[in-house]
Amino acid sequence: MAVRTVIEHGTKDKRSVAFGLDWPGWSRGAKSPDLALEVLEAYRPRYRPVALLAGMGREFDEAGPLEVVEDRVGTGSTDFWGISFSPATAEQDPMDATDLERGITLLRAAWAYFDGVAARASPEMRKGARGGGRDRDEIIEHTVRNESEDFARRVGLRVAEGAIRTPDDLRQYREAYVAAMRAYNAGDVARRMRSWTLPFLIRHSAFHTLDHAWEMEDKDLTAGDRS
Repeated sequence: MAVRTVIEHGTKDKRSVAFGLDWPGWSRGAKSPDLALEVLEAYRPRYRPVALLAGMGREFDEAGPLEVVEDRVGTGSTDFWGISFSPATAEQDPMDATDLERGITLLRAAWAYFDGVAARASPEMRKGARGGGRDRDEIIEHTVRNESEDFARRVGLRVAEGAIRTPDDLRQYREAYVAAMRAYNAGDVARRMRSWTLPFLIRHSAFHTLDHAWEMEDKDLTAGDRS
């Protein structure tokens, strides 16, 4: 089957992003829709390890070409970041049980992939424009804090600033985040998201995790030694 793909433009059409609806985290931005699709396709082999970790390697390998199913205008932030900041038409609440668990499984795989990259990457990162020159531990802290202190609160999970300090803290937080997603989908969380939806939250969490995992890979000073 073709990969259901969405193109999202910024409000001023300065940048666009392409993402796979059924593969949370497989998302790339560029200066035009055509370039965004090209970069997304180029990242197919980089996303494959995530599908493997999720136990979906065969399904991913059998996926066909990218097929644009929606071409939409997102938010002004997309013009600046080249990132999707709003849900597609197909990403509405609530999710059925199968789709929810599939999304959670792929998000867990993105976390596992991120953790693996963080464990093997050099503490000092190659300098460059991407990420503002952060080193490995700064990238890790940024990724975890943004998700736990911003994304997670959208489904009612409150994490104190700087509360995640150990691997066990991170494991417990992630379990709580998944539980909060399930509770939100079941209608057990009174405060509902306004501009975000649960499918988008899962996709955005997976994207943010993988984007920084790939950043660490690209800036890893020991990558050449391992090859």
